[in-house]
Order: sequence, then structure tokens, then C-alpha cells
Amino acid sequence: MNIKKAVLPVAGIGSRFMPATKVVPKELLPIVDKPVIQYLVEEAIMSGIEEVIFVISKDKELIKDHFSENLWLEELLKKRGKKKPLQKIQPIHKMAKFTYVYQNAPLGDGHAILMAEEAVGNEPFLVLFGDDIVKGEIPAAKQLINHFKGESIIAVEKIPKEKTSMYGVIDPVLQSDKFFEVKDMVEKPSPDKAPSDLGVIGKYICPPEIFDAIKEANTGKDGEIRLIDGFIRLKEKQKIWAVEIEGDRFDTGNPEGLIDASHAFLVK
Repeated sequence: MNIKKAVLPVAGIGSRFMPATKVVPKELLPIVDKPVIQYLVEEAIMSGIEEVIFVISKDKELIKDHFSENLWLEELLKKRGKKKPLQKIQPIHKMAKFTYVYQNAPLGDGHAILMAEEAVGNEPFLVLFGDDIVKGEIPAAKQLINHFKGESIIAVEKIPKEKTSMYGVIDPVLQSDKFFEVKDMVEKPSPDKAPSDLGVIGKYICPPEIFDAIKEANTGKDGEIRLIDGFIRLKEKQKIWAVEIEGDRFDTGNPEGLIDASHAFLVK
């Protein structure tokens, strides 16, 4: 079954990088010479995605600018003979079809997904959150798509036991190498209550039924609408699967992870 659309929720404020993110979205911070968000878009396209749906807020318009044509800049680079920079920016707006929807209040990642419901329509879709960059031979999104049979798939990785309280953690049943059925999911459990060492990272394939499941799920303790609660609700009706992603993952939502990613991609 083909997956042709990807949803990228990028409406967060990026508080860990302030004051740099007071004006510049954290997704536009660079890994070497490309912004974080472009790596995710390229991952999606290399995995067969044709339309990228950004969920942005009003203060994230610079993301829209990055993926739009800039004739003035292209003409300036031509006049100055800057061929290499020109070759880097010219293809950006042609990479895929780009669609923008708005999340006007920070009500959780599940709420962000709901904002994309009309743009997605009644078909399965890829979700890529803006903090998880994976460097590997096969794009992480493609690894998920290769296992997709119509039901939800979650990307996971092995995590240190002492860090389970930072992740959603699955209770897995091994099906084949690095492929699991998800018996249960626990959001940020303490190490003594974690059902496994497989933590959820920000890459998913969702069937269209996820929208109703998110709407039916209870809000979290903080009042936010969580995608993981939608998966838990959906699990009452269909199975949830997980793939342990191969490759080196970098959490670019914190300064250390962004620096590590830059070092890794600088040495290709």
C-alpha cells in the first residue's frame, strides 16, 4: 500500500534554543549547511512521499519561506556567479507538493495531527516530528513503509533504562527481526515500571482512523491532546506495530543533539 502524504508538525516554540529561536524556528537551525526540517523533507521524499503537509503556527512562516521559490535570490546568485549556492537552493521548492495548515494554540501533538485531517483525507499517512533525524543506509521513514500493511506502525529504538521517563515505551511481542506487535504503550514510565527498553521516536505511519481515535481519547494530565493516547484508543479496534529503526538517531530538539548531528553529517 503506497503512502503518498507526510505530516510534519512544526508549531512548537523551541524553548530549549532561546534566544536563537525567538525569531528563527528551531526547525530552521542548521545541520552543517541545511536546516533540520529539510533533512526530514528529504527523508520523506526518498521514501516515496509526494506531498508534505506542514502544521505550523503564525510565527513559523519562515519555514514556508524556506520551501518557496526565491527568484530575487536566485537572480542575485546568477549575477555574482555563485553556481554552487544556486544549485543548492533552486531545487528546494520543487522537492514535493507543499501544503500548510495552522495550529493556533499549543494543545499537544495529537491536536497538531488533527489540524491536518482535511489535507490528509481518507488515506494512510506518514508523520515525522521535527526533532528526530536518523542517518542510515535506508531512510527511517522507508523502513516503516516497508512494513506497512494498513495498520499503524511506530518507530522505536533501544534506550537506556534510566531514560525511560523521557519516552513513550512499548510492550512488544517480537514478530521478526526488529519488527514487533505492540501489546501496550506507556507514556514516560519510571525505569521500574517500563515494559521494555524500546522507546518511541517521532516517526509513525497512521491509518485515517487515527483522527477519530485522537478525538475519542482522553486528554492528558496537562490538558493536551496526545498522539500516543490516540494510538492506545485505536488499539481497541486494530493492531499497532513497531519497527526498531536502523541508523544513528539524533535528537535535534536539544543543543547537544544538534551538535552531534552536525558532526555526523559533516563527516559523510
